[in-house]
Amino acid sequence: MADIMIVDDSKFTRKMLSDILVEEGHQIVGEAENAEEAVELYERLRPDLVTLDIIMPEIEGTDAISALKEMVRTDPKAKVVMVSAMGQQDVVEECIQVGARDFIVKPFQPSNIAGVVESVLKGV
Repeated sequence: MADIMIVDDSKFTRKMLSDILVEEGHQIVGEAENAEEAVELYERLRPDLVTLDIIMPEIEGTDAISALKEMVRTDPKAKVVMVSAMGQQDVVEECIQVGARDFIVKPFQPSNIAGVVESVLKGV
């Protein structure tokens, strides 16, 4: 269905997201564990959709919001879904203003991920 890139500093979370998305028929074309890797990989792969964790270790000032801004600057049609823990509503709102299409709240359910990804890919 879609080529997806997963960005999260937690290997466990990347694996969980990957398993859910592959089960839904998507292909994982890349994984990154920090925002800097995410930008480099995005520019190279140009996936159909990116899941981007909000809280990751910063490298040289590159955080998730900076990565999101760069992806949208590079490709205004970028489809980025933020992944956040409860209580990060203000950051999620900032990400939506910058260009994120939607968000998934941790801990997540497979059906929530599938629904959000499907609606973002369809442009709903």
